[in-house]
Amino acid sequence: MTSQPAEPDPVESTEPASYAPFAHLTVPNTALYRQVMGVFMAAKERFAVHLRPEEVHAALAPEHRPADLDTVAKALDSLVEWGNLRADPDTSRVTAVEDFYRKRFIYQLTRAGEAVEQALSAYDEALGRRGALQAVALHDIVTQLRALLVLAAEQEEGEPDAAKAHLALSALTSRFEALAENARAFMGSLQRTIDLHGVEVEVFLAYKDRLIQYLERFIQDLITLGGRIARLIGELEEQGRVGTLLRLAAAREAGDAAPDEAETAEAQAYARWVGKWEGLSAWFVSADGRESQARLLRGRALGAIPQLLAVVRQVNERRAGRSDRSADFRTLARWFAEAPDDEARHRLWRAAFGLYPARHLTVDADTLAERAARPVAASTPWAGAEPLRISPQLRRTGSYERRGKPRRVQDRSDQRRQLAEIAAKQAGEIAAARARLATDGTTRLSALRELDPMAFGLFLGLLGDALATWRPGVTTTQATSNDGTMEIRLTALNDGTTAEIRTPGGVFRGPDHMVEITDLTRSNAVREAR
Repeated sequence: MTSQPAEPDPVESTEPASYAPFAHLTVPNTALYRQVMGVFMAAKERFAVHLRPEEVHAALAPEHRPADLDTVAKALDSLVEWGNLRADPDTSRVTAVEDFYRKRFIYQLTRAGEAVEQALSAYDEALGRRGALQAVALHDIVTQLRALLVLAAEQEEGEPDAAKAHLALSALTSRFEALAENARAFMGSLQRTIDLHGVEVEVFLAYKDRLIQYLERFIQDLITLGGRIARLIGELEEQGRVGTLLRLAAAREAGDAAPDEAETAEAQAYARWVGKWEGLSAWFVSADGRESQARLLRGRALGAIPQLLAVVRQVNERRAGRSDRSADFRTLARWFAEAPDDEARHRLWRAAFGLYPARHLTVDADTLAERAARPVAASTPWAGAEPLRISPQLRRTGSYERRGKPRRVQDRSDQRRQLAEIAAKQAGEIAAARARLATDGTTRLSALRELDPMAFGLFLGLLGDALATWRPGVTTTQATSNDGTMEIRLTALNDGTTAEIRTPGGVFRGPDHMVEITDLTRSNAVREAR
């Protein structure tokens, strides 16, 4: 009586002891293994549990499908060995005793194999993500912040609705996280585009106009909506009601926790919500010594536009010059092939590469005089020619030590005097512009009336420094110029008046403010005199 062979044990370990399911990524047939595992993942989405080798073979893409079924069967066995698949005896088609003893298996995904494919899918998706600058997300963030303001106003009448607060905060943070992640991915892909890494030049030239328009449109939305978002965040924080909304969201999130873990779960949830809110605030609101991420993103996007234009200019210059070494060598090879004889090919070689006798040696005046007295033919071999005297400096450093008088030192006193006059003139113009801007007290911005180009340039720099420190809810700000010579104090007015400053280049208009501009150099001189 013949004994029956034991069937393989189908029991799967619940705790994998190693990372063997990743082994198929480091073997020669990685592409085949990835395709086979892709077939099993697609079958899982169709709720198919088991697959036979012939079904896997038929499901493979034609360009990845092996010619014979045995190759697929060996790949399946290897994946079983690594723990990606599980093999069970296929007894459904046994019609005779010989079929029972023949090796037939059906295969299904293991938990480890499925986890590996999910990780690889996330990895491929992250690498292939180009990202996007989502102006729609900015609008959604504004909408959710306004909803939070409405909920915060309900605190005066009673406790706000916890469900509404949780939903609004969840939608807000979800849109913000998507905006930040997509912006990071987009700027990374944009830099690769600027560097022309993995980008076809023709494709780049075809869509560069749309890309620049896309950047300009997002920058405009970011300037408009970014300031609005910062004001809404400031209003919520000034009312001191953010903490209450975050606690309501944390309590609702921890509502399903076990009784003995409810307090800890709520504290952890509240800490997570505080971190998300701080991240949102830091992304749109600048603080002392730190610019907001929105401002940095705007600066990066603005800087990308001239970089893209510079890349286009370089590509066009390269095309116009046709400075392509590979094309030159192909043309030279064609000329060699078309040459009528070897003598013509030698002439072409000498013309192309200039390999003349002793071309790389430096010849001085003494050598030339000696060669003039005793000429040496160019066909003379080196071994039969007179030796050349080479400077030791040339052998040691590679540079020739020339004899003779040193070069005379140029007298640049006239140039230095001219530069000093220009510097003194510019310093005088700047000092006069500072004196023109100094207000000697607080006055209206409209009182400046008319400014020359130098004074107007200083004024724009001061105004930009002051507005850069402006925060929502602040009515007065103070800033110092980068060189520390001027100080401005700006106070907003609520009367709706408009200030006009006339310059040779046009009229500058804007909301009127109370302004105080101080010339710090003059103040320091007065203090030193005392």
